Amino acid sequence: MKRIGQARKVFQGLVGFVGINLLLTACNSGTGPNKAQETTTSGTIHISVDESFKPVIDSQIEVFESQHPEAHIVVQYKPEAECLRDLNVDSIRMVIVTRPLSEAEETTLTNKLQFKPAFGPLAFDGIAVIVNNEVKDTMFTMQDIRSIAKHTSNFKYKMLLDGKTATSTVRYVVDSLLKGQPLTDNIVAAPNTQGVIDYISKNQDAIGLLGVSWIGNKDDTTQRSFLKKVKIAKIEARDGTYVTPVQYNIAYDIYPMIRPLYYILKENFDGVGNGFANFLIYEKGQKIFNRAYLLPARMHLESRNVQISN
Repeated sequence: MKRIGQARKVFQGLVGFVGINLLLTACNSGTGPNKAQETTTSGTIHISVDESFKPVIDSQIEVFESQHPEAHIVVQYKPEAECLRDLNVDSIRMVIVTRPLSEAEETTLTNKLQFKPAFGPLAFDGIAVIVNNEVKDTMFTMQDIRSIAKHTSNFKYKMLLDGKTATSTVRYVVDSLLKGQPLTDNIVAAPNTQGVIDYISKNQDAIGLLGVSWIGNKDDTTQRSFLKKVKIAKIEARDGTYVTPVQYNIAYDIYPMIRPLYYILKENFDGVGNGFANFLIYEKGQKIFNRAYLLPARMHLESRNVQISN
């Protein structure tokens, strides 16, 4: 299987806390977090997550907390840029976004924290293009998508995104479709990803861009209801075929619009943040990404048909 990019594996050294119970009790009289008593499976952390990945991260948190009843993850879903700004907020220990730290950001954060933050890839996501069920145009080339974004297309569609600033989808459009050019007046904003689906389901004048984890899981009852309202368009691949963002096409780099998903962790002790990060990058978390129609970045998961004879 062709790998997508170079998965950067950064593992954080863990700082142990040693002391007798009497000393721990004395230290616990302060107002700061009691890190000495927190473990990887007990305690509470606050995290910020790119809103584009709400369905799959909700599932991850639900399973993690069900397996560890004393662990609690308080999540805020925000545009990506706001999540990255939260790295400077002391109460936020983890963010989940579509890019790693830059070298400059890593240096700045390391100087602030006095230890290196841990970060690494979790999964790969396909950006789906959706259209109204009554629309006949269900196949687009990448040039079609770029020209709609640039407002130079013969198609009369607007491009609907999950916000005009700060979101990971907007960043993808600016970086990959517009190549750094400013957004045009043909790109319009919905309040969030759910708003993209709602608008496209009622209007035929736009195409919507959103993460496949919102729309690709036919085993999810909510997403099946979405697929009764909108259609996932096929995009031209490099070999001239038209494909959708299913895992096979993401894994083999066939689908042309792919983005990674990263965690960034500010925790240098054995706390819930490290416990949740390990959950995400190992088998259980990777299987949840797999079931959500993302491509796991850390583990190779595949289904095989076998015949068992008596």
